[in-house]
Amino acid sequence: MKRLSFALLLGVLLLAASLRGAVADDWPQWGGDQQRNMATDEPGLPDDFHPGRKKRDRLGFDPATARNVRFVARLGSENYSSPVVAGGRVYIGTNDEEIDDERFEPTRGGVLLCLDERTGELIWRLVVPRLEIDRSKVSEDFDDMNLGICSTATVEGNRVYIVTNRCEVVCLDVAGMADGNAGPFTAEASFSVPEGRDPVKLGPKDADIVWRFDMLRDLPVFPHDATNCSVLVVGDHLYVGTGNGVYDGKVVLPTAASLVVLDKRTGRLLARDDGTLSADVFHGQWSSPAIATTKDRMLVVYGGGDGFCHAFEPFKTRPGGPVPAILARAWKCDCNPPGYRSRGGEPIDYWALVRGTVGKQLDSDGMLVSPNEVIGTPVVIGDRIYVGIGQDPVHGPGRGALSCLAVDGRGDVSGTGVRWCYTGIGRSLSTVSVAGGLVYCAEHAGKVHCLDAESGSLVWVHDTREEIWSSTLVADGKVFIGTRKGLTVLAAGRERRLIAEIKLGTPVWSVPCAANGTLFVASQKNLWAVARPPSR
Repeated sequence: MKRLSFALLLGVLLLAASLRGAVADDWPQWGGDQQRNMATDEPGLPDDFHPGRKKRDRLGFDPATARNVRFVARLGSENYSSPVVAGGRVYIGTNDEEIDDERFEPTRGGVLLCLDERTGELIWRLVVPRLEIDRSKVSEDFDDMNLGICSTATVEGNRVYIVTNRCEVVCLDVAGMADGNAGPFTAEASFSVPEGRDPVKLGPKDADIVWRFDMLRDLPVFPHDATNCSVLVVGDHLYVGTGNGVYDGKVVLPTAASLVVLDKRTGRLLARDDGTLSADVFHGQWSSPAIATTKDRMLVVYGGGDGFCHAFEPFKTRPGGPVPAILARAWKCDCNPPGYRSRGGEPIDYWALVRGTVGKQLDSDGMLVSPNEVIGTPVVIGDRIYVGIGQDPVHGPGRGALSCLAVDGRGDVSGTGVRWCYTGIGRSLSTVSVAGGLVYCAEHAGKVHCLDAESGSLVWVHDTREEIWSSTLVADGKVFIGTRKGLTVLAAGRERRLIAEIKLGTPVWSVPCAANGTLFVASQKNLWAVARPPSR
């Protein structure tokens, strides 16, 4: 029976992956589905749009003067979360700087917005105040940069899962408080205000928290900069990256969990990795887990802050077993090519290079070579995994790499598991898009690279001449990519062609998504629903 159930689950996952994008559909999680590929066959998207004339009001743009825009909604002052679409609603994280509600004062906290997919009107929102805790317990920079909620929401059925700006995993009711506060968590009135302040009076446009799990206190972990993992749902389990990282160049909790498994119904901690990954983290951990499936095997793939791609056997409940259980690692693969970690037999000191206290190791073309972490999410296509490496943008440019790995393997497969490795790319924060036999990946310095998915050979490079923190999205025969200036649109395919460059007033650091005939693009301050006007 267990073998039959596993085979059935595998079949459902593979069928869902093969059907996604064949018709207009939702985009309910980071990458659209569990394989995390930033690509869809969503048809009918405009080649470009006009955001509207700038206007000196809270919205910042005049919707009446926009073109190919169904609505524009105001976010906070910074946005790193990407929009997702499910059940007629759009979910996106931001900070609380522009919160329009006298009950809440800005605290450098976070907000998750639930908006109507057609109109952009607010349905409900979750307000998460800035963390009130002894700053020695976390990185000095964590939750103190006004980043807000950076995690991209995951929607399944009537539940929304998000990682907050306070390093909590929160499960929410998609209906919000409009249908009451069912519990078991019922302290939303206190949750949404700073510690020590009077609770607020809740209304129908407030979020309904089902349960919360505090990774900071209950694991514990020591995050760096932000916790931004997008939760992966597998059956009744949630896989979540903790964000455990460094302070002043040192891993504070070297045995802390990097990847945990929670019961999606209760938030109970069920399993975690063995802690060896955290010991080798360079800086932070900002990747999200993905699912890889073969004919008879399923793996959870995670890009580590140690520069390795890790594959874990999925957690299985064992009555009477230890809680939390330890996840079994199936394999790991170093995504740093030879020469990135050491030169002449001597290891390269990551933090000495960052601080400029040692001479830089340069390639013949002048590119800095040093160890990198996995920041983007590994993308699974059939029996292959595509994953890039990079560093925090404040560290500047340097040599990156994009690797194609085999799904199957055992142990350390750093040599045998690499199908091909492309080193013509700079450091990347991005998750790739794979479509039509091609891989599209952006580097932080502004170039978009198109490679042959089978061989890894370069097809073309386009230089946007602007910083890129976003990822490519391939939809309707186009490649959409956010930059410091706005949105660049390229033609998908083997011929490089620029279609449009759209200035949006502030950078686009999040990743656009396409669903139900509409492109959703978020700048630092606004969310646009881009669609062709209805035919008359």
